[in-house]
Amino acid sequence: MLSWFRNMMPKEESFFDLFMQHSLLVVAGAEALQGVLRGGDEVSHYAKIVMDREDDADEITRQVMLAVRRSFITPFDRSDIQRLIQSLDDSIDQMKKTVKSIELFEVKEFDPAMAAMGDAIAEASRLTAQAVSLLGRVGQNASRLSSLAQQVTHIEGRADDLHEEGLKALYLAHRNSNAMPYIVGSEIYGNLERVMDRLEDVANEISAIVIENV
Repeated sequence: MLSWFRNMMPKEESFFDLFMQHSLLVVAGAEALQGVLRGGDEVSHYAKIVMDREDDADEITRQVMLAVRRSFITPFDRSDIQRLIQSLDDSIDQMKKTVKSIELFEVKEFDPAMAAMGDAIAEASRLTAQAVSLLGRVGQNASRLSSLAQQVTHIEGRADDLHEEGLKALYLAHRNSNAMPYIVGSEIYGNLERVMDRLEDVANEISAIVIENV
């Protein structure tokens, strides 16, 4: 009954624009993170892009939270809106933490598994943006939204495998020598895994919205 009543009432359409803007910033951050993980002289350049996009995303998160408080009618439950925008923001926040640790340790070269995790993160971010673009018509797009969320979950599993393989390779390469490369490498792998986890959180929030609104 509540969902029927909500569908009959006018909605604050700017929420969907803000969601989309934020998701595109997540994509931009993920693609810049890919650039960082290619290594070389451009690491700092791409790291700054990640940080700048995270600042932009924080502003959009602020606007969404303000709109939730001000709007009489919201497109779906207020707590769902808050959790969705927070999960999106957490993903790009974690990208920023990743590049800050990379800059702290002055890393310029990255293992193939790290670069592959970056590719997975970028792929998942693009799928997330596709899903966000469909939220304006949850009922019509329920099947596609569920499929996109499942794809992100599948990529997260692949990234977990890369994380484990990368840590194992690091250990084998440095177990009889200086431990510092292992410590630094494991920190980067851990941060990359957390980025992917946060993107899976977004997919889970989208799945929950589909379930509650269809």
